[in-house]
Amino acid sequence: MRKTLSTLALTTAAALVLASCGSGSEETPAADDVAETSGVTTLQVGASPVPHAEILEFVDEELAENAGLDLDIVTFDDYVLPNTALAEGELDANYFQHLPYFESQVEEQGYEFDHFEGVHIEPLGIYSEKLESLDDVPDGGTVGITNDPGNQARALDLLEANDLITLEDTGDALPTLLDVAENPKNLDLIETAPEQLVRALPDVDLAIINGNFALEADLNPAEDSLVLESGEDNPYANFLAFRSEDKDSEALATLDELLHSADVKAFIEERWPNGEVLPAF
Repeated sequence: MRKTLSTLALTTAAALVLASCGSGSEETPAADDVAETSGVTTLQVGASPVPHAEILEFVDEELAENAGLDLDIVTFDDYVLPNTALAEGELDANYFQHLPYFESQVEEQGYEFDHFEGVHIEPLGIYSEKLESLDDVPDGGTVGITNDPGNQARALDLLEANDLITLEDTGDALPTLLDVAENPKNLDLIETAPEQLVRALPDVDLAIINGNFALEADLNPAEDSLVLESGEDNPYANFLAFRSEDKDSEALATLDELLHSADVKAFIEERWPNGEVLPAF
């Protein structure tokens, strides 16, 4: 079962938003209150709609029952609420983030989280509605770039890999806009919330868009991007995250095993055959 939380509800406290996800007057139970019934464990898992929730739905429909699981999938349209909901006990796990973003949020917010290994990679892409090639980028061109630290560093690396900027050596620290060393085309790098970059695309020369938001907007990363990040040795695999106190949960371990199964790998490769989403195992 899938429920959806919209970023339009960001003005409401996260706990109230989550409580309103049930149908009618029913309230969604906190994850800690979900009981095991008839040998089946229900897990509430937060996810981005595409591809994360689609992958979880495949697991729920095809694999979970035989493994003694039932997945209650709650979808989120942003990158903030899934971790808030997990920390507050409204979810058992979430599946939407990669390691650099996870680490930045744990450090900034003080979350006591842990995670399993990566399941899939969504290659980051550079998109344009105005240009046919990066060779056409004008002097003073505008570039929409995410404002979240983990993905901003990733976007900057992609710009550097395509000779549009150079970055200072930041060692183990993630580069930010302040670390742009050379900008030969005087590009105007405009920070935007990651979920808004698709909407900003008509107003900029280039936009660097996360794979999940591109897919949700019916952009095909393999066909519609000017440049697509390589999947080889890519450190941005998305994984199942959970509260550290639940590290010994057999149900969560079972879900992770299912997410790393041959069936899921085959589903990803069949559902996104052009490399829009790549298995990370």
